[in-house]
Amino acid sequence: MKFSIIIPCYNEAPNLINLLDNLSPIISRDDTEVILVENGSTDNSKDLFKTTIEHHFPQVTTVYVNTNKGYGYGILQGVQVATGDYIGWIHADLQVDASILLNFFDYAKSNPTRTFFLKGKRSNRHLIEYFFSFGMSCFESLLFHKIMFEVMAMPCLIPSHLLKNYYSSIPIDFSIDIFVYALAVYNDIEVIHIPVKMRDRTAGISSWNTGIIARIKQSHKMMQSSIIIKKEITKLITPEELS
Repeated sequence: MKFSIIIPCYNEAPNLINLLDNLSPIISRDDTEVILVENGSTDNSKDLFKTTIEHHFPQVTTVYVNTNKGYGYGILQGVQVATGDYIGWIHADLQVDASILLNFFDYAKSNPTRTFFLKGKRSNRHLIEYFFSFGMSCFESLLFHKIMFEVMAMPCLIPSHLLKNYYSSIPIDFSIDIFVYALAVYNDIEVIHIPVKMRDRTAGISSWNTGIIARIKQSHKMMQSSIIIKKEITKLITPEELS
């Protein structure tokens, strides 16, 4: 069993060295490939990719996007080169310790005859974050008629065939996480949530999370995207599979 972990990096230059240090127990594994995507950054991330990552971390696969087209787009560029049986992703902002992925790998390897969609279950968060997550979980569960919670949580790990079979339909923005979650539950893939302790961002700036108003706008955008995804999913999955 092999794992591919994709990390899209957009304007994360202040985090890159710490990220690589954090990834050391993952990079050293024979059964894991780490794919860092330089997702069209406007800071000096590309230079760091060239001078630091490619020269000093040859075991890390690097992918370059010329112009940023979205978080999901960066992930999909990583999917194109991924060779693992399971493909997953995690944010580059270090709010989740990458070593938690070892728990995901252990769970998958200890159950080799079963197929999973593995997803984080976040703790140690601010109260307002729990509020938005709960609201999103209720909305998604009602919309898709499936129990869905911690929809946007990181990391995630999903069977590679599921991503590659539906590759052309996967959205290129943050709603990629909603799409793959819905895709998993509609394909009757067991969803397992693994505890993940959150940390505050120590470097870099979020591309969207800049305050309560930004959270409201992002939540509204994700709800609109979810409605579109629901329509797309019903086209992709046969009526018999949806019943």
